[in-house]
Amino acid sequence: MHRTIFDTPVVNTVLRGFSLAFLKLTGWKVVGQLPPNGRTSVLIAAPHTSNWDLPYTLMVAFALRLNIYWMGKEQIFKPPFRGLMMWLGGIPIRRESANNVVAASVAELQAADGPLQLVVPPEGTRSKARYWKTGFYYIATGAQVPIVMAFMDYERKVSGLGPVFEPTGNLEADMAAIQAFYAPFKGKNPDQF
Repeated sequence: MHRTIFDTPVVNTVLRGFSLAFLKLTGWKVVGQLPPNGRTSVLIAAPHTSNWDLPYTLMVAFALRLNIYWMGKEQIFKPPFRGLMMWLGGIPIRRESANNVVAASVAELQAADGPLQLVVPPEGTRSKARYWKTGFYYIATGAQVPIVMAFMDYERKVSGLGPVFEPTGNLEADMAAIQAFYAPFKGKNPDQF
């Protein structure tokens, strides 16, 4: 994986301090921690309903000392912002073409020689989605890494890491259980979740 803001020592330290102060001043509470086996993991990012999710996710990642990479639509990686978005941990995804994001993500997670948490929004969009995409599930099971349920609840101003989800192999039942965990949380635009 490419170098990011999370593995830039001085900048990381300064931004962690800024993130903790900003979240506290604005009334946000960060909860949870990365489980011992989560050094390399897939983080579900839900609900995803606003562009504000990215800056808050980055601040929560600094607060929890995570080393995240996140998937975003390719359009936000166009010049002159491509370098910045990549440095922030972004991975451009082409949604309109058939490419093997799951296989590529599995390979990156398996090849990681340091901590790496891949953040995947299952809705795949900020707009209301009838069905969640299952890529995060197949990435985690393919790479044999844990699925950590990360959340952001704008209504209560609480964000962080929830429990580890252990896939059973029954995709339908597992997706229902995961969605039930996220049901109480409110995105910035709750009508889109």
